[in-house]
Amino acid sequence: MFPLVHHLDYTLRQDGVAAFPWDKYGLVMDMLRGALPAPDEHEAPLMPRKWLEAVHDPAYVAQVLAADVPQDKARRIGFPVTGALCRRAQRTTGGTWEAARLALRYGYAANTAGGSHHALYDTGAGYCIFNDLAVAANRLIEEGDVRRILIVDLDVHQGDGTAALLAGRESVQTFSMHAERNFPARKAVSTLDIALPDGTEDEEYLEILDQHLPRMIDDGNPGLILYQAGVDPHRDDKLGRLSLSDEGLHIRDSLVASVARARGIPLASVLGGGYGADQAAVARRHADAIRIMAMSYYR
Repeated sequence: MFPLVHHLDYTLRQDGVAAFPWDKYGLVMDMLRGALPAPDEHEAPLMPRKWLEAVHDPAYVAQVLAADVPQDKARRIGFPVTGALCRRAQRTTGGTWEAARLALRYGYAANTAGGSHHALYDTGAGYCIFNDLAVAANRLIEEGDVRRILIVDLDVHQGDGTAALLAGRESVQTFSMHAERNFPARKAVSTLDIALPDGTEDEEYLEILDQHLPRMIDDGNPGLILYQAGVDPHRDDKLGRLSLSDEGLHIRDSLVASVARARGIPLASVLGGGYGADQAAVARRHADAIRIMAMSYYR
């Protein structure tokens, strides 16, 4: 068994916003419950307001919690922020923090949502309201759970919000490997950025990852890895520009988990991006990622 953080709030659907894959969160959980290794389920808590305000502009946090986000910011996010979506954003952020705490105790744990890496200081962006990675990392360090954290972001889009929010902090390093010509148009500066050309396939992708990830871990000596395991580098993804196969994603996730395990570093993964008309196929990629990481870490 492995620790898995989930909540029914994750499955909330926002009517009239067809581009965002609302259905995949429930499907991922259904798939994991019916597979081995079996998950040990934990309920995601709400992230307290003070920890949101420790990373985000308190005025923006107040707008979200009051469900009164200005239209220009709502457009940047990609949908209006209702009261229910506010609660979901707090819940997914709390879920990432909870998964990290469980990873510190057991070795590997996953959150079945999260990875909202485009959210910035005073606004959300790109379907992201609060930056769960940055908020969770800050809280873990401030409360003394861990001294150093590495955030590994292998979503097809650069983790610009995470990089911007955590810039200049010696206690957190950020690593983003993404499609060079994909969203966002204006990239931030991570500790290490690797921008890949359109159409990059399995062999080249995995060679680059294997070249840089172990070295970055060894140089940074983190006590925890937070992994944004987006599956949108897949060749069939609606919003991706890379060309990884199912097998390529499987090897990628096994590599991340195995490198962490070999060094005795706890690993917490979050869902990240994955888009397409076939929500079952997208959900299967996410479920496979979590299952493969659990098997690779606990083998």
